[in-house]
Amino acid sequence: MARRRLTLGDTLDVPRAEHAPAAPSPALSLSPSAPIARVAAEAAGAAALQELTETVARARDSGRMILDLPLDAIAPDHLARDRLPVEDAEMASLRESIRLHGQRTPIEVTPLVSEGRAGALPYGLISGWRRLAALKALHAEAGEPRFATVQALVRRPETAADAYVTMVEENEIRLGLSHYERARVAALATARGVFPTEDGALRALFATASRPKRSRIRAFLEIFHALDDTLRFPAHLPERLGLALVERLRAGEAPRIAAALAAADPATPEAELAALTALLAAPRPAPVTETLAPGLALETRLKGRTLTLRLQGEAVTPALAERIRALLAQL
Repeated sequence: MARRRLTLGDTLDVPRAEHAPAAPSPALSLSPSAPIARVAAEAAGAAALQELTETVARARDSGRMILDLPLDAIAPDHLARDRLPVEDAEMASLRESIRLHGQRTPIEVTPLVSEGRAGALPYGLISGWRRLAALKALHAEAGEPRFATVQALVRRPETAADAYVTMVEENEIRLGLSHYERARVAALATARGVFPTEDGALRALFATASRPKRSRIRAFLEIFHALDDTLRFPAHLPERLGLALVERLRAGEAPRIAAALAAADPATPEAELAALTALLAAPRPAPVTETLAPGLALETRLKGRTLTLRLQGEAVTPALAERIRALLAQL
């Protein structure tokens, strides 16, 4: 059979299947958004978001995240403050620093909502009273939004005692407390039931202090109890003058000291210190002598922790001495 030559323009009548490209098998077709891949991606994204949320929550709750809190969301009197609120050069300098550069160090707060107190603010202040007060003063003065919030770390102390320890340690590190402020916070925390005794408060709040230092703070407790309502600038009371004042208080001179300070009416720390110095430089009052009976006089002298009772006269006999010993034994 003769073969036919193909010329230009001829066509071949070949079955279509021989030339059409093979259609891909449905089983091998991969969609760009296959269900399994999409589900896996969504699950991974959700897990990552959950992990990030938990990490942020842990950082916030453990005090490793700085929050911007409204000023009126914080109760400044949550703890009895250790540092006495005074307007001094340091406070003015702090306000000016925040005005120019903003708040550089966060305060520390603790959540109060969990305490279930009616009308309680969301947070209670632990440390940073001066920074909070400076921001409040700046916001009241200028009304600028940048002063309407405070940078804060959220702490969760296990007990109220831990919160007091945190507050005291922060202030001791930053500026240091006066002996009067140390004694005052120990007394107020004990009065609030945080510590069972003032001695226990001193040991807990100033655990790293030496025994002599705690003894001196304990002496200033006597000044707090006797003259807290009288002294106007007690945080400025130096140690030596304070200890001399304690000796006079132990000698029963509290009423005389209070009256003298009221008469002096000091308007500045320097004026109050001058009045106290003059009081302590004055001669000690003479021992009190009174007649108890004919031929029997009693002289009383109180110096520090020593009470001296001296009986004189014809009525002083061995029998009287035995009676007095018996009476003292009943004490």
